Amino acid sequence: MSTFSRPDVSPADPISLGFDPDRLQRISACFQIEVDEGRIPGAVLIVARSGEIVLQQACGFRDREAGVAMRENDVFRIASMTKPITIVAALMLAEQGNIFLPDAVAAYLPEFEHVKVGIEDAVTGELRLVDPAQPMTVQDLMRHTSGLTYGLFGKSRVKTMYNESGVFSLLNTNEQMTTKLAKLPLAYHPATTFDYSMSTDVLGRIVEVISGQTLGEFFQEKILGPLGMMDTGFCLPHAKDRVAQPQLDPVTGMRPPMADPLLVMPWESGGAGLSSTAGDYLRFAQMLLNGGEFDGKRYLAPSTVQLMASDHLPPGVAFDPATLPLFGGEAPMPAMGQGFGLGVAIRTHQGINPLPGSVGNYYWGGALGTYFWVDPKEQIVAIMMTQAPANRLRYRYLIQQLVYQALVS
Repeated sequence: MSTFSRPDVSPADPISLGFDPDRLQRISACFQIEVDEGRIPGAVLIVARSGEIVLQQACGFRDREAGVAMRENDVFRIASMTKPITIVAALMLAEQGNIFLPDAVAAYLPEFEHVKVGIEDAVTGELRLVDPAQPMTVQDLMRHTSGLTYGLFGKSRVKTMYNESGVFSLLNTNEQMTTKLAKLPLAYHPATTFDYSMSTDVLGRIVEVISGQTLGEFFQEKILGPLGMMDTGFCLPHAKDRVAQPQLDPVTGMRPPMADPLLVMPWESGGAGLSSTAGDYLRFAQMLLNGGEFDGKRYLAPSTVQLMASDHLPPGVAFDPATLPLFGGEAPMPAMGQGFGLGVAIRTHQGINPLPGSVGNYYWGGALGTYFWVDPKEQIVAIMMTQAPANRLRYRYLIQQLVYQALVS
């Protein structure tokens, strides 16, 4: 049993778990400096090893402008940290024989049967529609090689069509979103290019079709409720006094735009829609580190977690040039000593990558400032929650460097 499954248990002795206490305190001290210098409003940080919490710290402000201090159980919009949870939902259905990763997406969502690929002439800008060289598969959705894209990063005729189509509207249901999306051309032939995209949102719709439930209902019944993640969901009205807020942009005088976790919206985005707490997400990440089990309940088989945390990018895969700057030193590409599994990036080589970590690390983050990773070799789970979108890469780098410099045995 993991000790952090019981809220009354204090952090473990860091020395017994291989951490230098003085070095561990650098984590809190460095993040407090970031708060004091006005770069972030606040943060909640958790580091656990072998199922024992060695650091759990809230620093700064839940709402800087209101002068409200951050607390450990405050709620954050986790954006793309929703994606691994959607992946787990789909893998649970796969373990039941209801989804097959090699299947064409159209086998589950017939609206994608006749999807085309948009080929843009580099000189004239003319868009030519052609049949995909091969079908988009469920595996392609899970590893972002589906040919789908986001319209938000880079410019092309296809991305412009995405932005004008209404697929990103919070007023869509998942069914309405995929109906609109299937009418748009793909940006690439499936299985040829890694392009961070709407893929996981489409996967969420498959979960709905197969389960007969909304994505939120499936999450609650099969994952969030059983894991005890009571402060995670698409809408959290009970957390109205605990929602962490971004601080004012000094240039615009405005807060960065973020969805309101207290409002019910039709779109339950499998790619970016959840809000959560650091403690809740620790339970999910620890379940993965445990090989699919948490507190005596099994969610996935160990072999399924291993499949999820293995590199799935095809040899010679290309990378959308507009996507890579989003990830900086964590780009999931061979040149960075990394790959991409099912919903998570993977460390594939020792060296090459400029950040500390172990081969086999897997991780993901949210565009609004949240981040997690799992290190199976060192049995570490780390969670960072903040709402500072402009500086998110800085804090991903910072938390990794600080955790590993504190690990001495």
